[in-house]
Amino acid sequence: MTAPAPEVLLAGLHKAADDVASDAAKLRDEDLRAPSALPGWTRGHVLAHLTGISNAMARQLEYAARDETIELYDGGMDGRNRAIDMAACHDAATHVADLTAALKRAIKTFDALPGIKDSSANRTGWYAPITYRGGVVLDGGLALWRELVIHNSDLLTGRGPETWSREFCEHLFDFLAARVQPDDRLVLQPLGLPPLSMGSGNRSTVISGTVTDIAAWLAGREPTLGSLRASAAADGVDLPALLPWPAGTPAPNQDLLP
Repeated sequence: MTAPAPEVLLAGLHKAADDVASDAAKLRDEDLRAPSALPGWTRGHVLAHLTGISNAMARQLEYAARDETIELYDGGMDGRNRAIDMAACHDAATHVADLTAALKRAIKTFDALPGIKDSSANRTGWYAPITYRGGVVLDGGLALWRELVIHNSDLLTGRGPETWSREFCEHLFDFLAARVQPDDRLVLQPLGLPPLSMGSGNRSTVISGTVTDIAAWLAGREPTLGSLRASAAADGVDLPALLPWPAGTPAPNQDLLP
């Protein structure tokens, strides 16, 4: 599997940003103090994080356009965590205003990229270097897509993993292959779609279910359609343990999280 084409990613970013903005606008002050799907985080923490990562990724692109790089967050991960804790208790109106501005800033930077036909050898546009994961703008776009889609589900407003697109789930299969244990080989069998393998170990497990339930499990989220099954040698088994989120990506709230 390969990364989605920039035009597919750009469309996904627009939809994800619209969905987040729409769902955040439904939350009242008391809703933001309620727990999210992330251990130890309220919905206010999730919105503060989404605002922070949107601004951070916009800044990555703004510097890349000048052929410069800058760290993802001011003050590194400590700075990121302090900013989330400080903003988590904001009222709903402040959260919505800050998040809306951050999303618009981020989408504007991706919309401003030059032609999507640039080759990776050009080191410009979608392929300009950024600090995030030592990658390029395309990597940053994929990261923001993951953050917006997955964390929107964490808000528990009704847009759960069952709403994730096939393209997004297939991207997660590719990105989260790094979570497979060295001894494991997972054969994913999404209902109605071709099977695919992850990992190269000798311990083979078949994971069957809807494409969204498989993707949710790989992302450390609760499958919502109840379709997930694991088998080995035709016998039902427990789902295999997964490694932590891929190194170099801040886990949106540690082990369960992007």
